[in-house]
Amino acid sequence: MTKYTPIDRASIEELALLSKALSDEGRIRILVALGEAELCVCQLTELLELAPSTVSKHLSVLRQARLVQTRKKGRWVYARRSSFAGGSPQESLVAWVDRWVDGAEPTLRADGCRLESILERFPSPEEG
Repeated sequence: MTKYTPIDRASIEELALLSKALSDEGRIRILVALGEAELCVCQLTELLELAPSTVSKHLSVLRQARLVQTRKKGRWVYARRSSFAGGSPQESLVAWVDRWVDGAEPTLRADGCRLESILERFPSPEEG
């Protein structure tokens, strides 16, 4: 018989937020793209070929799960993966995603190629 270990309400809520964050292909694609660098929301919008409002909503869900951070500079918004405390659920989850996708999934492989092109054509507004 398996022993049941109760968890507290905060842990359940955190698990729900992390599950929600990975329940959409667009959010997974954002998380993987941000593994390389900080990106402007305009670059993510171009990469995903989604409306800016949709990308912003995806980033909001990822922020709630504490997987990404955003910063605003003028009218531009930049996103990057969060820094994690060692052993945090977020760190474990991101490491699992990185190992699981590992460039093998065709959509994510195509995203990597597209991102290179986007960064050449649309450098970060801070750079260009």
